[in-house]
Amino acid sequence: MSHKSYYFTSESVTEGHPDKICDQVSDAILDAILAKEAELQEKGYVSPDGVPANVENVRCACETFVTTGTVIVAGEVRTEAYVDVQKIARDTIRRIGYDRAKYGFDCETCGVLNLIHEQSPDIAQGVDESFDAQAGRTTDPIDEVGAGDQGMMFGYASDETDVLMPMPAYLAQRMSERLAAVRKDGTVPYLRPDGKTQVTVRYEDDRPVEVTAVVVSTQHADSVTDMAQVKADMVEHVIGPVLDAQGIKWDGADIYVNPTGRFVVGGPMGDTGLTGRKIIVDTYGGMGRHGGGAFSGKDCTKVDRSAAYAARWVAKNVVAAGLAHKCEVELAYAIGVSHPLSVMVDTHDTGVVADDVIEQAVEKVFDLRPGAIIRDLDLRRPIFEKTAAYGHFGRNDPDFTWEATNRADELKAAVTELS
Repeated sequence: MSHKSYYFTSESVTEGHPDKICDQVSDAILDAILAKEAELQEKGYVSPDGVPANVENVRCACETFVTTGTVIVAGEVRTEAYVDVQKIARDTIRRIGYDRAKYGFDCETCGVLNLIHEQSPDIAQGVDESFDAQAGRTTDPIDEVGAGDQGMMFGYASDETDVLMPMPAYLAQRMSERLAAVRKDGTVPYLRPDGKTQVTVRYEDDRPVEVTAVVVSTQHADSVTDMAQVKADMVEHVIGPVLDAQGIKWDGADIYVNPTGRFVVGGPMGDTGLTGRKIIVDTYGGMGRHGGGAFSGKDCTKVDRSAAYAARWVAKNVVAAGLAHKCEVELAYAIGVSHPLSVMVDTHDTGVVADDVIEQAVEKVFDLRPGAIIRDLDLRRPIFEKTAAYGHFGRNDPDFTWEATNRADELKAAVTELS
């Protein structure tokens, strides 16, 4: 971006937002399937049809819908495991905090409808045995895994924060996360699970210099009527701690807390929710492009998820290597094909060498075939429910393998060799 001075705004939502409830239920079901399949595989289980349990054979595309008093789970699954979808949904909703009718949703009394069915064999055949494998053109086991769908996936990184995330998205995510924390630990006892945050940052010469506006909308108990006190509590316990920890200027920022004046009816009672409707919240807050594919409920053969994680991994390593201040990576795939159709690197004119040189280095250092991504990022583990709230990127968790900067030195060496 060439502007000398500009503003950028990103938003986030709490785990109690209706769409985020759905993301977490879908990923909790995926995790349960992966864990159970691995357990059966370890025990040597073979189905009555003679099919051995194998976590590599798991396929899952699980969607959840919530509305007043109702949860509907649908999608396509292939597994030898049985998981109790109703119990998983209720346990997830309980963990989020909807365990009383007065909150507008109750994990014990809501209806849960399971409409999951078996994955289409037409899709399965191209993933189980790729286009090249079917044609007899490869003997590499990695080439046998075809992409689970067509499409393009983007990854992004920027050195404006320690975790190499754009500042507005990072601040909005951390505020939502803290909003849930002070609810759960009793610091602000009148809070309820639903909530949203939004942060506007002013940039000078492409660097974030101050926060100019913050919006926090939080569900609260019906007994709360003093919005001035709610605002004071949000500034003291949520907004201030997050912004101060990041060390960014915010005195003079416009602060809006529950600007409608009341937020009692929330969660699925206030709005319907659906898996995959918060794709910008899940990624970079609008900074950088998005291929359009959602993540939650999808196993790692779906490149919507795994290749988006890989693209973030690549972009983050480019920035961590000091090759650019910001980096955007695009990957493209065809369903059933075992290699990317294209790899694009764009450093937005911040690279220390030409983008095509970095691109060549990326292709030399990273194996971006779907099977290799699954192997290198270890994506056949039950780690996905915790990704489904507060961002899939920019979090220091060892299970988020795509956040590692373990290829930075190799990238620097490759660029040196190519330059």
